[in-house]
Amino acid sequence: MNQGPKSRPAIRLIVVSTAMIVVSIAFFFLKDIITTQVLLVCFGILSFLGIFLIIGLVTGLIGFMPKPQIDPFALSILNNQTQGIVISDQKDRVIFGNDAYRMLVGSTGGEALKSIGALLNQDPGATEAAYRLIRAVRDQKSSYEEFRLDAPIGSQTDDKGPRWYRLSAKPYSDETRDQMIAWELIDITEERADQERVFKELQYAIDYLDHAPVGFFSANNKGEIVYLNATLADWLSIDLTSFKTENVPISNIVAGEGLALINSVQAEPGLNKTAFIDLDLLKTNGQSLPVQLVHKVSATHDGAPGESRTIVVGRKDNDGAQVPSATAEMRFTRFFNNTPMAIASVDASGKILRTNAPFFKMFDGIIGRQHIENGVLLESLFRDEDIDGYRESLVQAADKQGNIAPVDARHPKDDERYFRFYVNSVIEQPDEVSRELAIIYVVETTEQKAFESQMAQTQKMNAVGTLAGGIAHDFNNVLTAILLSSDHLLLNSGPASSDFADLMEIKRNANRAAVLVRQLLAFSRKQTMRPSVLSMVDVLGDLRMLVDRLTGTNVKLKVEFGKDVWPVKTDLGQFEQVLVNLAVNARDAMPEGGEVTIRTRNVEEDEIAALNYRGMSSGEYVLVEVEDQGTGIEPEVLEQIFEPFFTTKDVGKGTGLGLSMVYGIIKQSGGFIYPESEVGKGTTFNIFLPRFEEIAAANDDEQKSGKDKGDDVSIAKKPADAKLGDESSDLTGDSTTVLLVEDEEAVRRGGKRMLETRGYDVHEAGDGAEALEILHELKGKVDIVVSDVVMPEMDGPTLLRELRKDYPDIKFIFVSGYAEDAFAKNLPEGAQFGFLAKPFSLKQLATAVRDMLDK
Repeated sequence: MNQGPKSRPAIRLIVVSTAMIVVSIAFFFLKDIITTQVLLVCFGILSFLGIFLIIGLVTGLIGFMPKPQIDPFALSILNNQTQGIVISDQKDRVIFGNDAYRMLVGSTGGEALKSIGALLNQDPGATEAAYRLIRAVRDQKSSYEEFRLDAPIGSQTDDKGPRWYRLSAKPYSDETRDQMIAWELIDITEERADQERVFKELQYAIDYLDHAPVGFFSANNKGEIVYLNATLADWLSIDLTSFKTENVPISNIVAGEGLALINSVQAEPGLNKTAFIDLDLLKTNGQSLPVQLVHKVSATHDGAPGESRTIVVGRKDNDGAQVPSATAEMRFTRFFNNTPMAIASVDASGKILRTNAPFFKMFDGIIGRQHIENGVLLESLFRDEDIDGYRESLVQAADKQGNIAPVDARHPKDDERYFRFYVNSVIEQPDEVSRELAIIYVVETTEQKAFESQMAQTQKMNAVGTLAGGIAHDFNNVLTAILLSSDHLLLNSGPASSDFADLMEIKRNANRAAVLVRQLLAFSRKQTMRPSVLSMVDVLGDLRMLVDRLTGTNVKLKVEFGKDVWPVKTDLGQFEQVLVNLAVNARDAMPEGGEVTIRTRNVEEDEIAALNYRGMSSGEYVLVEVEDQGTGIEPEVLEQIFEPFFTTKDVGKGTGLGLSMVYGIIKQSGGFIYPESEVGKGTTFNIFLPRFEEIAAANDDEQKSGKDKGDDVSIAKKPADAKLGDESSDLTGDSTTVLLVEDEEAVRRGGKRMLETRGYDVHEAGDGAEALEILHELKGKVDIVVSDVVMPEMDGPTLLRELRKDYPDIKFIFVSGYAEDAFAKNLPEGAQFGFLAKPFSLKQLATAVRDMLDK
């Protein structure tokens, strides 16, 4: 039975120990026989042997451990390897080297193998490489190095020139030894030569491609150029030394709508597709370069776009002249693809035969080149409700009709986009046979539709506003007559009278009606405005407590102030009405409670352009947002919320004039209001008020100084419900002559009677012409003229102009239900007058006249 490798050292130790015991016993029994000299000699020999054994064990010349034996099968595998393999210990002593290594280093069978360190110690570069590998092995890492020697290792080749080697090392250990290093040494001179040869061939290919007589570029799957040859760069006047292909899209070198043609070429999943495209490239100086592309695209197996390769063929010969045979085709192609209108031709079955670049761009993602090659019908672009009109136009085209009505349709996937299709029949010549039935031109009408809708809404709002203003004007006359009559009766009835309560009720309801009239006038933008420069921070700060009370305990009010909000110019009282109205509406939209947020901030001109609100002019604005968390407003309702008397509230809970008033006040202030709402999430009203600038305002004041200086319009600044006695306690006329001009008889009669009760001498006229006649009869002995604005034959502003010619010092008061600004612009510059808004009471009329006389 063979002893294993592990038992052999133990046997050797037993043998040595037995021998030592036997010798010791022999010396014990033979001590009387052996002489002292012999004994000393024996001890000397044993001592010498012991010392030799110790030295041999230390130096490794002698050992109890057996020399490692490599398995014959493993040895056969290692010797059959083509690369040199050598195993050494940490002290660079060779433990094993295969046949390839022996051959590589030129070692014969009887010689001891040189270690890696001994082989490479003559070359500094190789020595450093070996040192780096040893360090890697100590860190339990495998690595490799490549280095060049001026002469081959050993004598394995007759070629004595420089050689390249690859040396790799990896840590190795077994059960009998500490960690060892497995080295692998390969001569890679031929491999290096192949690499250099391939590199040179690649350089030749790149040089050839760069200077080929055609242009070339390639792009990645994102459509970004990754390579551009020198020929194409020269055509496009691109400096390749400064041209960086990173993140440069193909669109940078394509003119017009040519990119749509390139994008229309799509490959099937896992395949390639090549197409010929005629288009214009774009030079760096902005000029166009007509070319033909041979465009090859690829797609991944899941259908995602892959890389593309494109050959660019110029349309000129070597002398720079246009190729005659391609001139007509090129001109037509450039015209066809660069027209701003989408064009397509269809055959008798409605299949698309050909399209231009704008067509692909207009219907990107719906129809591509592969769809056309597969015979797609153009009617696939129509919705069911639009397709009948298109089919009828094809029938007319087949009948060679010359005046086919255009077909309007919506985008098949986008409800907000609209198109108009013009169908023209193809008239063939006698000797011509054509597959085309019709040429179809398509233009997008989305902006036109939006403009038409905006114009219709504007005209509707203006018409309603005009109607509301007219009604309010007439109604103001009625209310004025009622208020003057009730005041007259109240003068003759004391609180103890049985009619006093009824008269007060009449006056109270007349005043309520006057509020509704003011709301109508606000919508029609004809109410009296008292603008002043306001800070939104101050306005909201002062109004916050009132709005908080109005919204109730279930609704939380949150106010967010922007930084350095610009001033605006508007009527403080009316703008407060705007905020109160919107806050109350927000409260009503949140029956279960919620949060109302009012924000203010500045909006620069660039942001206004980016918002792209319809009808909004460019400029700088202050934005006031009123946002709620309510039920939201349906889109069809949102279009009507500013119309007078439109309301979604229950009967008796709203007049439908609140938002109309808001709309009119904002418009009259020169601003804009745009609601945004999402059902179930809430509504936001965006109010834009023009920024007020002191410098511009000062310039305007200087230009209008002739009119403003000494102007008595300040009388009109009193609200219609102002109390008498605020400015003058004596309201009697003291035989002052007043000319009252009013076309409404009830108002004129009531005003005359009221002024006469105050001691005025009143003359009345039904229009301006009659008023001038009375003035001439009285020879101008009139202290003050009180005139309506809108009258037949001669209106109030005309009366003022004519009157000033002969009587420049007569004082004048306009009374009107319209805003002062509505007629003041028709007056001559520097005109001085007072203003009293209808409806008015006896005290308000008397106060206005007295104050004007005192001025």
